[in-house]
Amino acid sequence: MSQGRRHLTITTVVDAEECAVLRVAGELDVHAERQFLDESGAVIAAGHRFLVLDLTALRFCDSRGLNCLLALEWLCRRMNGRLLLASLGVRVLHVLLVTRAVDALACFPTVGHALAAVPVEIRPAWPPGGTASADGGMITGADGNGGVSRDGSDSGGDDDGVKTGDTDTRRSYDQ
Repeated sequence: MSQGRRHLTITTVVDAEECAVLRVAGELDVHAERQFLDESGAVIAAGHRFLVLDLTALRFCDSRGLNCLLALEWLCRRMNGRLLLASLGVRVLHVLLVTRAVDALACFPTVGHALAAVPVEIRPAWPPGGTASADGGMITGADGNGGVSRDGSDSGGDDDGVKTGDTDTRRSYDQ
């Protein structure tokens, strides 16, 4: 990979008052650690004490990347918040399991599950642009089926069926 190309992309998906959702894509390693800490640290410094990282597109994370995640967890905790990791890929999950960092970091199968762990009074609506249903859950997609068409195929929605009142949604990855 040439030095001129960026290894890492961080995109703000949701920017609520005290909670933000960031999508992290690429590689979190020694070459990207400064960028990652600068950009994510700025989000925390702006008052977002709960930070959800959507790691669906994070292809690689080494020990330097793991240190970045632990540093963010420390920053969030210092502000009486929490770092919540969502949609970990196999490679990233492997690093967390081998190092036992999975015990120190809150890991969830989806962004919706991670947001369910955020206090309800500061929890942003998820998915962005979704419509609230009568029972407080979210309806996404034009079909109202959470992004799944009537024939069962995925229509691109990210509704994971988590209602805002669900408890105990943390997925145990070490089973």
